Amino acid sequence: MNPYLSTLALSAMPAIGSYIGGLLSEFIPPSKSNLSLTLHGAAGIILSVVGVEIMPQMLAADPPWLIFLAFFVGGGFFILMRRAIKFFQKRSKKSEKQSSAWGISVAVGIDLFSDGLMVGTSSTIALSLALMVALGHVLANIPTGMAAISSFKQGKTSALFRQILSASFIFPPVIGATLGYWVVVGQPEVIKFMLLAFTAGILTTLVVENMVPEASEHEKENYQETLCFVGGFAFVALLSTYLG
Repeated sequence: MNPYLSTLALSAMPAIGSYIGGLLSEFIPPSKSNLSLTLHGAAGIILSVVGVEIMPQMLAADPPWLIFLAFFVGGGFFILMRRAIKFFQKRSKKSEKQSSAWGISVAVGIDLFSDGLMVGTSSTIALSLALMVALGHVLANIPTGMAAISSFKQGKTSALFRQILSASFIFPPVIGATLGYWVVVGQPEVIKFMLLAFTAGILTTLVVENMVPEASEHEKENYQETLCFVGGFAFVALLSTYLG
């Protein structure tokens, strides 16, 4: 099979996870507690993908300072994107619930685009690495898809709108994978690892600056959220150990 077509097939997996999460949200009552649980689970899974799958690859690159500079730039890029989102939210006439829902959805879209970049870049290093990254993000994106659609459900939007939104999540990872693949294919290893580090920086900052604060707003001190976080991290790490 053509390597690029294999990459596209793998890039669809994170979007499938988001779509499954969106479908599940239609049957799970929307509540602040459920939103907090799903965001904590997603945060643990994303950090596990970065720490267990991506970081060891980055540490093998030479020179290392370029890799960590790319990681830093990725974090800065997400912060700029988040500030831009907040700016447009303040100028929007939507309700507070709708603004929050759109903020979560844009964050999910950025996450999916980053997933695609990772899959596209990883596939030029090793298809097995791309497969593990894609599998990890399927799991991560089930709770993020639930969080995004649940937020709109709380805002009393129509079921048709929510289904269209769920289906539209296919575009960011496919675009990201296409960009990631064609930018680095045939390039030196250090370029590939720099792009991986850049996307890892985006995802890490996404968790710290968006998902965890959003989840903590709805958190009650019953520690179920904490168990979801560490459980998500441990599950992906276990999956990587046995399938990697």
